[in-house]
Amino acid sequence: MLDLTYEAPKPKVIAGAKHDWELVIGMEIHAQVSSNAKLFSGASTAVGAEPNSNVSFVDCAMPGMLPVINEYCVEQAVRSGLGLKAAINLRSAFDRKNYFYPDLPQGYQISQLYHPIVGEGEVLVEMGPGVARLVRIERIHLEQDAGKSIHDMDPNMSFVDFNRTGVALMEIVSRPDIRGPEEAAAYVSKLRQILRYLGTCDGNMQNGNLRADVNVSVCRPGQYEKYQETQDFSHLGTRCEIKNMNSLRFIQAAIDYEARRQIAILEDGGSITQETRLYDPDKGETRSMRSKEEAHDYRYFPCPDLLPLEIEQAWVDDIAARMPELPDAKKARFMGDFGLTDYDASVLTAELDSAAFFEAVAQGRDGKLAANWVINELFGRLNKEGHAIGDSPVTAAQLGGMLDLLSKGEITSKMAKDLFEILWTEGGDPAEVAAARGMKAVTDTGAIEKALDDLIAANPAQVEKAKVNAKLAGWFTGQVLKATGGKANPAVVNEMVAKKLGL
Repeated sequence: MLDLTYEAPKPKVIAGAKHDWELVIGMEIHAQVSSNAKLFSGASTAVGAEPNSNVSFVDCAMPGMLPVINEYCVEQAVRSGLGLKAAINLRSAFDRKNYFYPDLPQGYQISQLYHPIVGEGEVLVEMGPGVARLVRIERIHLEQDAGKSIHDMDPNMSFVDFNRTGVALMEIVSRPDIRGPEEAAAYVSKLRQILRYLGTCDGNMQNGNLRADVNVSVCRPGQYEKYQETQDFSHLGTRCEIKNMNSLRFIQAAIDYEARRQIAILEDGGSITQETRLYDPDKGETRSMRSKEEAHDYRYFPCPDLLPLEIEQAWVDDIAARMPELPDAKKARFMGDFGLTDYDASVLTAELDSAAFFEAVAQGRDGKLAANWVINELFGRLNKEGHAIGDSPVTAAQLGGMLDLLSKGEITSKMAKDLFEILWTEGGDPAEVAAARGMKAVTDTGAIEKALDDLIAANPAQVEKAKVNAKLAGWFTGQVLKATGGKANPAVVNEMVAKKLGL
């Protein structure tokens, strides 16, 4: 396990206010379940299809059509709950959440209010090397997504695309444990990472497959502690919800603006109206969308078309037995097995594909050397050219083969960089490419020694300077490398220079 110090949340104090205020944040993450079919129908969930082509009779609410639960979506929700160390409820039930919107053909959403499939869990959010905070999960429930209204195709009409209608969502509800914009972004990032490792949500925020509703309130110092003692939410101030956030940067900006807005109202003697707001990234501000609804506004009642969902503990245990290695465990293993720093292990485990690539390169080799090449050379080049790790022109086997040549001293570091460039642009087997291009390190110490002796004899003044200031000995190393065409091993040359000059 990771060696972490649990740090109490440091509340964000807003600068420029008359009084001290603390920020309190709770989040509702809507994660689209990775599934080929929708929650209550067999219609496809494929992205990019023609509008209204992935729609069944159930999705568009044709009379007499009844929903049928997708077992795989239930399994994905259970897997997500286990990944968040949450309680799995063996009995859950679906409710109808009634409201009108043009892209909701049924006039209600099938969701879970009273009996969710997943209970309390937690997410460990790292805020720096060795420092973590715990965000509690209140619940995860399954629900169906709505469609999409399109307003920019005609000046006089709006259109509706029902392709997303009925797609399975997991709503992951946190406790109000988050105390600042940076922590909020870190929480969403960590949750996204866990779901991607589990394979239960692809986490694509651009496509809306992972989006956040952010509840923001401000309170005076000491009030949060009273809430913790009493569980009375009134101590936290009146909250406003910022809907449908799909960018970590915008989440931070929206929270910061909303906190300042609320503080300005309170310090001017006003009161906060509980409402739902939207964030305008162009103006960098939130604006009112509608008054905040409560559960009774939606007239929730048990869905008459679906029986309570009952699952067996043995089924849950089977899912648990097939769980993959999660990010924290993988990071701890990389640090232990390969001797990596906290930072390097964090970078390499950020994405599952990156971790798998590194592990293939590092297996049986120097882990630190492998990490250095994967992070600095490979990732740097991928980012520069806009490639994903899965599209890397250099495979893990090729990079590993190149590192073998480097570790054996058959090529120098400079040659390795030249070889990497050839593998990137032309491909090939590293050993064969190195042989064909004459990339072979000079291992004849006699040749290196003769070049160095000639250099020392021809430059007595430089020798005296190096004996006074050892840093100047690097000049001799550079000249020997130049004389050997960069084929001498720099470490061997450095050692020989120090010995010859008596340093």
